[in-house]
Amino acid sequence: MTRLSVNINKIATLRNARGGNIPNVLKTAIDCQKFGAEGITVHPRPDERHIRYQDVRDIKPIITTEFNIEGYPNDSFIQLVLSVSPNQVTLVPDPPSAITSNAGWDTIKNKDYLKKVVAIFKEKGIRTSIFVDADSKMVKHAADTNTDRIELYTESYATNYVTNPNQAIAPFVIAAETARLVGLGLNAGHDLSLENLKFFAQNIPNLIEVSIGHALIADALYFGLENTIQMYLRQIR
Repeated sequence: MTRLSVNINKIATLRNARGGNIPNVLKTAIDCQKFGAEGITVHPRPDERHIRYQDVRDIKPIITTEFNIEGYPNDSFIQLVLSVSPNQVTLVPDPPSAITSNAGWDTIKNKDYLKKVVAIFKEKGIRTSIFVDADSKMVKHAADTNTDRIELYTESYATNYVTNPNQAIAPFVIAAETARLVGLGLNAGHDLSLENLKFFAQNIPNLIEVSIGHALIADALYFGLENTIQMYLRQIR
């Protein structure tokens, strides 16, 4: 059964826009868990423009569901993850200036680097996932880093789903099968929404987890957070 991990970065973005502690990021993490989310995801960036490093430290002891920290593995990120020891770390190749993630890793060019970083986290017992495009070659080479999972970058799927769902899903089906063949667990995320999530989950075999933030939090403005989480869960059941 596919699990839903809620990315709460946008809650922190709203808080930071005004200062203070409204909305409360920690309460949101607890509430997402209470409302049925099977994971909490955060993506701290060096400028702390949404989730702050201290948020990450504060969230870990107050939730019992899976905690996933994603980000670019520079020295400060690595030290943060090691100090917090989440259930999962997702390595994303976005530079500090990126507004949001916009590509997967080149697992051939960066293989030695990724292998080194993965080893650091696995020594601490932290499950690792590498963010990759729906490219079988990149999936195969991700396996050489000794990562536990990959996370398929789904922006192209979301963009093309509107005009041709079958064409949009096709490379992801192939990438998912490649992951299975090389022994990698499979996550997915980026621009998944109530509109496109069900079709994705129905057509991607062995999908363990989806990480969703922007669309889910935006929907919660209209439907309420508890109702929205339940709506997303129904799409993957």
